[in-house]
Amino acid sequence: MDPIIETAILFVISLFISAIIIYLVTKIFGETEGFGTALLAAFIGAIIYTILYYIFGNIPDLVDLKWVASLLGGIGWLFALRFLYSIGWLKAIGLAIIIWIISAIVGYFLPILATTGPL
Repeated sequence: MDPIIETAILFVISLFISAIIIYLVTKIFGETEGFGTALLAAFIGAIIYTILYYIFGNIPDLVDLKWVASLLGGIGWLFALRFLYSIGWLKAIGLAIIIWIISAIVGYFLPILATTGPL
């Protein structure tokens, strides 16, 4: 398969998985926004991280500071969560921590499930 098509397919799949996780966690915390808001939050997060990793990966003086890209990306995503869901900073941080933990768990098990199932 063409690498560009494969990358696009993986991006869309990961975007939807992230949106589902965001949607479920925000529903548990009583937010009323729909799946579209979760999808937008996932998309904004992906764009922020992509831009920052590109910048920190292509500027020679910043290559060793990729952790700063993660930190800034996380802060940017907190802004997105806070404003998309009209919540305070503490709730945004709480949601983000739970979303990151669940995403890490899903990210760990999803490749295992994909290799043992019909995919």
